Amino acid sequence: MDGNTLLHGSRRSGQLVLAGLALGFGFGGFFDGILLHQILQWHHLLSGLEDARRDIRTLIMADGLFHLLMYAIAAAGLWLLWRSRTGQGDRHLLSHLLIGFGSWHVVDSVLSHWLLGLHRIRMDVENPLFWDLLWLGVFGLVPLAVGWWLRRAQGTGRQRSATLPSLALLVAGSGLLAALPPSSSSTAVVLFHPAISEAGALAAIQAIDGRLVWADTSRQLWAIDVSSGGSASKLYLHGAIWVSSTLLPAGCLAWTKA
Repeated sequence: MDGNTLLHGSRRSGQLVLAGLALGFGFGGFFDGILLHQILQWHHLLSGLEDARRDIRTLIMADGLFHLLMYAIAAAGLWLLWRSRTGQGDRHLLSHLLIGFGSWHVVDSVLSHWLLGLHRIRMDVENPLFWDLLWLGVFGLVPLAVGWWLRRAQGTGRQRSATLPSLALLVAGSGLLAALPPSSSSTAVVLFHPAISEAGALAAIQAIDGRLVWADTSRQLWAIDVSSGGSASKLYLHGAIWVSSTLLPAGCLAWTKA
């Protein structure tokens, strides 16, 4: 084997490492943004900033820019993966993908949750640190440890085949645990269409037997109490374009009190 072959092999191996790290980091960001920002609505990227959370459009735009950055990182990882195709086994790539995935959650926890205070995992609970640590452990430290173990281990094919199902079971079970709804599920946050006036919004809230809790300065975003038995989803019939209903976690803005 000549020197050029060794050089190319080393370069491709390095590109494969970078590809796994970039893909894992990007997928970690997508996982966070899609699950926590959009599906569970526990927080937005800038939920911890008072000026930003006054306008839902600012929060959504920041989330969009965040996803664009993660998209660029994942695209770079795919390009590096294409450049590094050498016929090596997928275990090497998987290990670095897991390391990148876990690294994202470590960086997000330390930087966004604790140093900058941009948001917390759960904005609507009395003990947000518990959820921060739980999320960091399950989706940060565990993938990092598994990825590092895969990188160092020289196991058999049987051991490799048992690793992925075990990891999938762990992630799925932890995701169900993290999806438990908040205790204050009687509050719904509603965003009305800009064409709906303040009087129209109040009439809509009254029509479903709701009680006003809070409204932002634009009078388009409202928090209402539906504990009297009204259905927040009926607000879509009165000009609402987004409702964080009581059938889902109350949303990252529902922790705001009157």
